[in-house]
Amino acid sequence: MDKQLQALLYQQWSNNACRGYVIWAMENCGFSPDDIQRVISELHYVFDMKSIGEADRHYCDRPY
Repeated sequence: MDKQLQALLYQQWSNNACRGYVIWAMENCGFSPDDIQRVISELHYVFDMKSIGEADRHYCDRPY
């Protein structure tokens, strides 16, 4: 396997990186700073209350 691909596949999970992706997406879609803050606050909650497996199933079960 090529070293770049291997590095991408084995990057450590980071809740902060996930939050960063969400912030970028929301900014790119024109969300207000207040709405972004509300979503990031909710992410803190769901990261504590839901497992990665639960989040994966939730994503797969949604139409988006």
